[in-house]
Amino acid sequence: MTTTAKPAPEAIRRSRAENPKLRERDLATQLGISEAEFVAAWCGEGVRRIEPRVDEFLTGMEALGEVMALTRNDSAVHEKIGVYDKVVTGPHAAMALGENIDLRIFPKVWAHGFAVARADESGAVKRSLQFFDDTGEAVHKVHLRDASNVDAYEALVSRLLAADQSQTVAVKQASGVETLDTLPAIDTGDLRRRWGAMTDVHQFMGILRDLKLSRQQAVKLVGQDYAWPVDADAVTAMMRLSADEGIPIMCFVGNRGCIQIHSGPIAEIKPMGPWINVMDPTFHLHLRVDHIREVWAVRKPGADGHVTSVEAYGADGKLIIQFFGKRHEGSAEREDWRFLVESLPRLARSHAA
Repeated sequence: MTTTAKPAPEAIRRSRAENPKLRERDLATQLGISEAEFVAAWCGEGVRRIEPRVDEFLTGMEALGEVMALTRNDSAVHEKIGVYDKVVTGPHAAMALGENIDLRIFPKVWAHGFAVARADESGAVKRSLQFFDDTGEAVHKVHLRDASNVDAYEALVSRLLAADQSQTVAVKQASGVETLDTLPAIDTGDLRRRWGAMTDVHQFMGILRDLKLSRQQAVKLVGQDYAWPVDADAVTAMMRLSADEGIPIMCFVGNRGCIQIHSGPIAEIKPMGPWINVMDPTFHLHLRVDHIREVWAVRKPGADGHVTSVEAYGADGKLIIQFFGKRHEGSAEREDWRFLVESLPRLARSHAA
């Protein structure tokens, strides 16, 4: 098997000049490299490599003031404008629990970091912090805004600055995708007993680990009293209804290294080609609806009654985006949210199996 040689840093930079309008992520794909390799090619030319020390990054971020936090996967981009505060650090999981920037971070996934300063078409310098996993996929980015504290940014970059400032970065091959259409032979009675015994939705991941199931396999196997397929257009319909009725929601978008959450109402919903977009003052969402293969409504028991979510999956079987009704710990789920989800057009299970 032959392996195509990757372009040298000079060729990567030249490709940027030849394709000024193309997004960096798309240009990297076109060149057959990861986004991290693309960004690394500019080290010493507006880009500095930084260590992905998550605890130090999080505790240093509040001093920057207002910024835009961005977390994405292949099909959804989640952007929140606010301040990093109420930080909780830890080697296995870390969090920012601010009013606008709400993150769940898995530090061991963060492998590469860069501080990026680039001039836009007007000549203004745009600064960001960009972090990637060991395959070179972006896990989280921070973009400074006009109100951000640039001195605090520079101080944080100086603390995190890496000794290695080379223009290449070693990345691993991404693992294979999940199998969408193959369901394992398991004791569904055991799955249903465990599911029905949940007192907190966070126990769900433990069930998946114990039974060696993917999230999508579990919702397909558990039975329609707990999970049922809905029309592929249900996500857009749910978003519009939530906006029209003023129902506050929680919107989760994540990848291996970070999950970013919006909690509150949504208002300005704009379709554009294959994208459905939310363009609110402190929350922007860009969702490729043509990437959605299945949508499931899911009901999980909890100490305060069951909690209902809407979950969209791609052709690779991975979760693209997840929605809940906004609620506070210790309070029951909103009846208007529950009614909205249960009113979405259902599919026969055979259509999604």
